[in-house]
Amino acid sequence: MSQKKARIKDIATMAGVSIGTVDRVIHNRGEVAEETRIRVQRILTETNYSPNLMAQVLKSKKRYHLVSLLPASTNNNQFWKKHPLGMTRAIEELEPFPVTLSQVTFDMQSEEDFMEKTGTVLKLKPDGVLLAPIFESESITFCSQLQKDKVPFVFVDGYVSTSDFLAYTGEDIFQSGRVAGQLTDLITPEKDDILIVTIARNIKNVHHLKHRTEGFMSYFEKSGRNTGEKIILNISDPAPLAVKSSMDQAFIENPGIRSIFITGSRSYLIALYLQKKGFESINLIGYDLLDTNVKFLKSGIIRFLIGQRPEEQTYKGIKKLFEFISMHKIPDKIEYLPVDIVTSENVAFFL
Repeated sequence: MSQKKARIKDIATMAGVSIGTVDRVIHNRGEVAEETRIRVQRILTETNYSPNLMAQVLKSKKRYHLVSLLPASTNNNQFWKKHPLGMTRAIEELEPFPVTLSQVTFDMQSEEDFMEKTGTVLKLKPDGVLLAPIFESESITFCSQLQKDKVPFVFVDGYVSTSDFLAYTGEDIFQSGRVAGQLTDLITPEKDDILIVTIARNIKNVHHLKHRTEGFMSYFEKSGRNTGEKIILNISDPAPLAVKSSMDQAFIENPGIRSIFITGSRSYLIALYLQKKGFESINLIGYDLLDTNVKFLKSGIIRFLIGQRPEEQTYKGIKKLFEFISMHKIPDKIEYLPVDIVTSENVAFFL
């Protein structure tokens, strides 16, 4: 008999006991004679028996409620419009099972709104939470409450290492920054300057952009060929006029800039600036396959985009949460996705 196909009925026949007795041994409930328990347990081990957990979930009357807390997609930040697609796909695949998903979004420019929405999530009494920990200190506070309530949570788009999270699926943020550093190094003349641009209201609290910058800088500290200045520019307002003002000042103060690295998904804002200024010789490297970014990639204004596979992140995150809360399947704590280097020549394969 194939070990993988052993059923409770088969175990009962081999042990000479009833199906009910085998069930009591498996779930350690009810009274079973010690000699019988030992015999059944030995056969379970020999046949490599494992219960059909999916069937048990289907029969269960308990319903599982998952809640996601992710940034809202806006005209100025369309990166997050793809994350719901991965969650929808996961829930559609789990349709036979008793699971529902509520999606809560927050303003990525407002720590206050994030904290308000964490209260909304807690009021929904979730069995599991999918979270993008954009604001580090506020995320730590929220995760502490989830841990206190014994609610498992999964991270996407970065993780807070000090929290007891169930799993993280996404890029190795520091290493992807190093990849961006290597790309920039390859296309920048040895003595020319490099501008690192972060567009965020509070860069000190937006940990994933901060870690990318750290990875980028570490490449040049240890491996880089370029010896030019590395100028860090934080732009708190994504409005075109604010971007123009900050970039104009950067070029006035640093006329030797030849390459620009954008730590987030708003590469199109800098690409638009370069286009209007006629700075065609400036190399631009950024993140994410937004439609506007892809347009500038195809036109040659953006040289490289680094993809993060947002749909895959949320798809896997939802599946891991469900399998843990329903079947006690413990996932790998960290699953790094590949760092996709996208050019005008291969972008069609990623769309």
